[in-house]
Amino acid sequence: MKNKALFLTFAERCKNILAANWQGRLNTIKADAKGSKEEIYTSKVKYLFKKGKPYLWIPENDLHNVNTIIDERGSLAVTNPIPGPLGSLLGSVRKLPARVALTGEVLPLKGGKVQLATESLRETILSERKAVSLASYSVSGILSSSSLSCTSRSENLKDVLDGSEPYVVYKFNIRSCTYIDGNEFTHEVDLDDIEATKASLLSPFSEKIVDGINQSQARRRALMLFCFVYLNVNAREAFMLSIDRRGLDVVAKVPSPMTKDGLCEYQWKEFRFTFKEEARDVESFCRLLVDMEEEALKNVSSYSGLG
Repeated sequence: MKNKALFLTFAERCKNILAANWQGRLNTIKADAKGSKEEIYTSKVKYLFKKGKPYLWIPENDLHNVNTIIDERGSLAVTNPIPGPLGSLLGSVRKLPARVALTGEVLPLKGGKVQLATESLRETILSERKAVSLASYSVSGILSSSSLSCTSRSENLKDVLDGSEPYVVYKFNIRSCTYIDGNEFTHEVDLDDIEATKASLLSPFSEKIVDGINQSQARRRALMLFCFVYLNVNAREAFMLSIDRRGLDVVAKVPSPMTKDGLCEYQWKEFRFTFKEEARDVESFCRLLVDMEEEALKNVSSYSGLG
């Protein structure tokens, strides 16, 4: 049943966040000709998550290139993309997006491996563009509903290939992985589980799908219907929080317990809805979402005696 929570493992959540994003905050230990300074240097870097590892493109003038010669240890923090109105909402209720923290070694690629990584990036960008160009009407409708400021992973990575800025390419060998949820609780994830888990094919498109749905009043009303039909919860507002192959997470404004003076207040709560089958890709996710919307509408019609 759809109202039965079927959550992803922490390893799956980490894999999906790493595959959905294109930018992370890299930390290395400051160094100069005299050696390590034991101080941390941080900057944002672009990466591609491929075959279980982040591959980093770091500008030639970035201090990381000096630091890693002396000390290859580093950490990489990647935040779940939270686009548009959802980001503003979470900020207003002081809720942070889920994120992944990795520790490991930052190792430069040499010779032909640089070319292989660059070609892999090019193929990934072309593959994602092709998937969008061949998308059905329902998929393209959701993607095109997203705001102009919400750009896809491939759009954000393409300037790495245009040659306007020289980069040094690294691979990040993961030694530990921590999942940090929206309530700031940390969960250590076994590296064998990370290795065995596959990233969802939805991940590269999840940011635009989430934003496209949240920018649509009709789609958001459908999320409110989900709360009512499947959970018997009356929601005043609702936003898509995240998506995955098993379903979707929604944050909704719902009545809180009565106050002492009898007034009803509202609070934002998270709810989980699962599909009857797993979504293999963007097309099947959108089809399953439409099926849920149609089913919810039929249920509401039957409640009101119109069905």
